[in-house]
Amino acid sequence: MSQGKKVASPAGQYFAEILRLLRNSAELSQNDLGGRMNYTGAAVSAVETCAKPATDEFIEAAEKALDTGGVVGAASKYLRLERYPEHFQGFVQLEQEALSVTSFCTQVVEGLLQTEDYARALLRTGFPPLDEEEVEQLTAARTERADLLGRKPVCVIDVVLEEAALRRQLGGRAVMKRQYEHLLACAERPNVNVQVMPTSCGAHAGLFGPLKLIETQESERIVYFEANGKSTLVSDPSEVGSYARRCAMISRQALRPRESLALIEQLAE
Repeated sequence: MSQGKKVASPAGQYFAEILRLLRNSAELSQNDLGGRMNYTGAAVSAVETCAKPATDEFIEAAEKALDTGGVVGAASKYLRLERYPEHFQGFVQLEQEALSVTSFCTQVVEGLLQTEDYARALLRTGFPPLDEEEVEQLTAARTERADLLGRKPVCVIDVVLEEAALRRQLGGRAVMKRQYEHLLACAERPNVNVQVMPTSCGAHAGLFGPLKLIETQESERIVYFEANGKSTLVSDPSEVGSYARRCAMISRQALRPRESLALIEQLAE
């Protein structure tokens, strides 16, 4: 049985309709609009018929060409969200607006700190396997999250990585070397703290699994869990308080930042 073609997301369909209405309102053909944008009329048609998704560059060009006062440009935020797996979209929106992100990772490097090559190698291990177009789309989405590291206002990012996650070879030695070097570079930022939970620690507070704790712009705290393509957001203050204390204990039990970076430097060599 052959697979049907992919159906555009609701946000993608809505953007296509808005673009078509605004273009017609401006009395422009697809070729006319494409010319103003430095795109072909066929490229405009592909977006309006949802044959291809609109890229950030396309949306920016359409905004300038149609001069909509931000109506078209505002779509970027929502279309970008839909590049992520459905179960992750709610969290990533909270993450990108957070005042702080605290993360404990057991299997792989924290997504915010992954290099493009590492992310790609990781996504290629998925099962059922993803096709290359999906891998590239998810890789781009994951690496875009790293914009949070340099965002204004500053977001404070605390990450504890299990030593096993660092030693797990994804993509080969060259990919891992660049990943270690990237971690060291990220840790040089004043708003980023990276620690390692050494295997020699034995029993510790993080043995029940990975978790993320974020503080919102409203100073609320939310916990996020993910496993096997399923996710959970916890906002009940009493539950969140318990997880926050667990995060604090994990940080105390991990290697201090300087010791952690020394271990990562050793791995990079």
